[in-house]
Amino acid sequence: MYGGRSVLRTKRLATLGVLAAFSVLLIVLGAVIETSTLFFLSAASFCVGIAIREWGLRYGISFLAATILVGLLVAPNKIYCVTFAGMGLYLCFAEILWNKFGNKKALLWCGKYIAFNVMYVPMIIFAPQVLISKEISMPFLFVMWLAGQIGLFVYDKAHDYFQIFVWNKLRKYLLK
Repeated sequence: MYGGRSVLRTKRLATLGVLAAFSVLLIVLGAVIETSTLFFLSAASFCVGIAIREWGLRYGISFLAATILVGLLVAPNKIYCVTFAGMGLYLCFAEILWNKFGNKKALLWCGKYIAFNVMYVPMIIFAPQVLISKEISMPFLFVMWLAGQIGLFVYDKAHDYFQIFVWNKLRKYLLK
């Protein structure tokens, strides 16, 4: 069976390429359909989760880097690529934490919130205009932080739902 392993590697890369193209399309749609930007960016980052779960963290990080680079080339609003990068990076950290802590839910969630806040808190302190265009007071900064914590919980649960119920049904058709 000469080249069997090579064929599998080629198929994996082709699948990752199509997945990356779909992810970039979702980033661009997020810029075009402004009312659903967060939905499209979340869906695009779920593709990072697929790459990690199917082919491992190394391929997932490579997939994220490639998608960010292509997104920066074609997306009309480059700041959405930064948001996508943060979401994808969070999924990479979440996967590392899952591999380390497994079913220890309290440790897993503490780690996830720490990873998220390491990225989120500096952004709302040093670059709040990325999220909102008006002047930000200290109480409003706290509200933004709290909204981010709630958003993280919803995002993480949506990603888990997608992986378990949606991707598990689709993968048998797409990864034959």
